Amino acid sequence: MTEQQGDPRHLETLDRDLERFSNLEAATSMVGRPMVGVGISFVFVVLAGLAAMLFFGQASNTLIVVVAACLGAYMALNIGANDVANNMGPAVGANALSMGGAIAIAVVFESAGALIAGGDVVSTIAKGIIAPESMGTAEVFIWAMMAALLSAALWVNLATWVGAPVSTTHSVVGGVMGAGIAAAGFAAVNWPTMGKIAASWVISPVLGGAVAALFLALIKSRIIYRDDKIAAARVWVPVLVGIMGGAFASYLALKGLKKIIKIDLPMSLMIGAAIGVLIWIVMIPIIRRQSQGLENRNKSLKVLFGIPLVVSAALLSFAHGANDVANAVGPLAAIVQASQLGDFTQAVSIPFWVMVIGAFGISFGLFLFGPKLIRMVGGEITKLNPMRAYCVALSAAITVIVASWLGLPVSSTHIAVGAVFGVGFFREWDAERRIRKARLAMPERTHAGPEERRRRKLVRRSHFMTIIAAWIITVPAAAILSGVIFFLISTALG
Repeated sequence: MTEQQGDPRHLETLDRDLERFSNLEAATSMVGRPMVGVGISFVFVVLAGLAAMLFFGQASNTLIVVVAACLGAYMALNIGANDVANNMGPAVGANALSMGGAIAIAVVFESAGALIAGGDVVSTIAKGIIAPESMGTAEVFIWAMMAALLSAALWVNLATWVGAPVSTTHSVVGGVMGAGIAAAGFAAVNWPTMGKIAASWVISPVLGGAVAALFLALIKSRIIYRDDKIAAARVWVPVLVGIMGGAFASYLALKGLKKIIKIDLPMSLMIGAAIGVLIWIVMIPIIRRQSQGLENRNKSLKVLFGIPLVVSAALLSFAHGANDVANAVGPLAAIVQASQLGDFTQAVSIPFWVMVIGAFGISFGLFLFGPKLIRMVGGEITKLNPMRAYCVALSAAITVIVASWLGLPVSSTHIAVGAVFGVGFFREWDAERRIRKARLAMPERTHAGPEERRRRKLVRRSHFMTIIAAWIITVPAAAILSGVIFFLISTALG
């Protein structure tokens, strides 16, 4: 490593590099204007339909597949507009990435995750929520999947318009469930599977928040509250980066290489552990060079966490693309198979062109409509700096990876926003603890009154209540909307 690379101001070089994306950010601002963004989205949806016509070929039911591809593209656009904010919001809020840099990184890694490792949870979305045999005919099954896609897309579109980071997974699951009930009654729903998914909706934000809080507690106790912060950072930052690298190495070994070589879970964990240790060893001299000349204060620590935060955000986008592409293309893949083979009871085979529609749609949606919610998640729930944002990203990544291993369509929105809340509430608890400790040491100090205590709250309660309410209403709203759409489709075409 050169002397220049070891300069503690290396992050300024990174900032200058990321500023090269300023033109992209300006373009995003331009296309974010309502009519321009909508126009480009419409063109993409039409192209998705033309692609479906090209790849599906000339058949009596080609029109059905074309319409389904358009709906899948519309849903993918909404996922990009709403869900990707959870990955990039912390990095942007902590000023580690510009908006343009965040969009560029997310576009590349979201697409890569969807195309390389995005197949496993698709089968859960398409087949695990309703019993296909209860639909009776392939025609009814196709109508149900179309109703699910359209209702989920409309709901997420509405939520994005009002600025609420709702779960696209919730929306699709609710849509599939509502259409299934409308088509074949409550018996059509696989209630044990729905129970597992519902449990994951509770577990996801709690686990995401707990893991983020634990990492922040580790950083505070082992680095921030130490007398020599820089010396402590030289020990612990390489460890944290190694944990992040090891977790994603395990994920890639398990998911990304399955088409080349079959790797089971124990082997992937061993690979991740080995690579994590290697990254830890490599990072020790790098962090030592970066920390040379830094002042012994918290502001200096932000320099050391900047690059790991950018890397973690990129890898989290990869995991999100792998996990959430199912929301757009799961029902679409089921429609394609049912239309092509007339069989809607067997496992779903995912055509590559279907995955491409999902991957590109997520990227376009982020580019066109993503900045609004990126700013909300990154700066309006609680104040983030690189260390807190790194805890959020690492927590969200670990939880999403575990969910993808299990093939469980958990909500990345719940995980990431839960991690943001976890960081904020831990900061509140830690601040109160330190105040009580200081009060015991200096009892003559005046106690804070109720107004002062309210002012010290570090999580915006209005955002907390609004987001929780949006989470609660999403499933029933999507289900009801889907049932109505199915009724209209079946009436018009039946």
